[in-house]
Amino acid sequence: SLAPTAITCFTRGLDLRKGTEDVLCPANCPLWQFYVFGDGVYASLSSICGAAIHRGVITSAGGAVRVQTLPGQENYPAVNANGIQSQVLTRWASSFSVTGIKNTALESVGRSVSTARPSTGKRPKKPLDKKAGNKDCKADIAFLIDGSYNIGQRRFNLQKNFVGKVAVMLGVGTEGPHVGVVQASEHPKIEFYLKNFTAAKEVLFAIKELGFRGGNSNTGKALKHTAQKFFSLENGARKGIPKIIVVFLDGWPSDDLEEAGIVAREFGVNVFIVSVAKPTTEELGMVQDIGFVDKAVCRNNGFFSYQMPTWFGTTKYVKPLVQKLCSHEQMFCSKTCYNSVNIAFLIDGSSSVGDNNFRLILEFISNVAKAFEISDIGSKIAAVQFTYDQRTEFSFTDYNTKEEVLSAIRNIRYMSGGTATGDAITFTTRNVFGPVKDGANKNFLFVLTDGQSYDDVRGPAAAAQKAGITVFSVGVAWAPLDDLKDMASEPRESHTFFTREFTGLEQLVPDIIRGICKDFLDSKQ
Repeated sequence: SLAPTAITCFTRGLDLRKGTEDVLCPANCPLWQFYVFGDGVYASLSSICGAAIHRGVITSAGGAVRVQTLPGQENYPAVNANGIQSQVLTRWASSFSVTGIKNTALESVGRSVSTARPSTGKRPKKPLDKKAGNKDCKADIAFLIDGSYNIGQRRFNLQKNFVGKVAVMLGVGTEGPHVGVVQASEHPKIEFYLKNFTAAKEVLFAIKELGFRGGNSNTGKALKHTAQKFFSLENGARKGIPKIIVVFLDGWPSDDLEEAGIVAREFGVNVFIVSVAKPTTEELGMVQDIGFVDKAVCRNNGFFSYQMPTWFGTTKYVKPLVQKLCSHEQMFCSKTCYNSVNIAFLIDGSSSVGDNNFRLILEFISNVAKAFEISDIGSKIAAVQFTYDQRTEFSFTDYNTKEEVLSAIRNIRYMSGGTATGDAITFTTRNVFGPVKDGANKNFLFVLTDGQSYDDVRGPAAAAQKAGITVFSVGVAWAPLDDLKDMASEPRESHTFFTREFTGLEQLVPDIIRGICKDFLDSKQ
């Protein structure tokens, strides 16, 4: 049989890849450094050797342990046993149990018990994939640390220690969380990006090396800078993984956080504020906005704000913060109006439009589409042209990049014919939105027309809205205002647009993008 795999004092249950695995714990692990959650059944976040000592399976002299992977639990109790105080944890995705390995099995291992190496003649086991990290907690996280004179050099060092502990407990790794650090002071400084380090040891070292900058705590400026510049693909941000900024604030910010909070939400970033030592009554007079925390966080629901009374004795605050950062279902700000919408354009191709004006319509559609993050997991664009007939130019599933969509819009050929807008709405609801009706994205339909429809528009538009589609009507030249309003979603005034000339479409673009974002946010409240 194969020898147990040698592991370190800090290898966790979630670092193992098999349902049942025999491992070998080293001797003399420092008991006070163990993170253990539960009793008998341990959260996979726990140290295996710590759990084994806690359970009485081995002593601090080390030894072989059999680890059995188990399903997640709702509650892990705190119990003091064998010199280790386990901690409470509410809900974790997976667990494990530990048992001893019978002597016969140990004897067959030969020298490997003491040397932590397989005995001669045995095929060596693959080393543990520690590089992967905590796969249960995929997130891209920027720690925005306070480097101002408010905090001072001594507390700055305590803050670094705390951030280091959080990074280690998160389980940084290639397939787990990635972290970077930005220092807020007079001017923000990105200390390291997500792509720079993907191992907890490297991250810890990089945090230790950070120098204190001093100056005002321009946290708003730093938050805005981080939201805009930190999470680019070239700097290591990953597609479809929650983006998080954890802002550490000692006292109060010297500038305004509200605008920075809005920018972060627009960029799909979940902002957490960890405030330490709240401003005293005398200091409150210097705070620009007493409600700065509520205005900066992703949602003002208590989940995104976290308070610590002081930088001393912060170890007990590490785990609850890590739990929050790993609760992906709570990351409401990951989805934005830019990356979570389906927009279909229903284009009037009737004879009254003409070739040149038809080009202006296509230009208008391109300018709207450019604002959105189009990808296989992001926003989608579709286009249908209509006269008396309908033609799907491309559907939501045809193109997965902005470049492909813009090229497809440029290549739409003008049909020319009559105007049956009602039929076209029915066709689009059924054939374009039908296949995506159960998807996560919010659905929008833009009806672009320059004249009177030969058929009823009210019934088909009402059916589209009933199917969960928000309808905007955009009229040009001779399009009757009554028809436009009959098609538009409520409130009709804000979903109806009109311009006398086709050249006027360009001016409508910013208002239309704003309209989509407003509806998207309203639907999420």
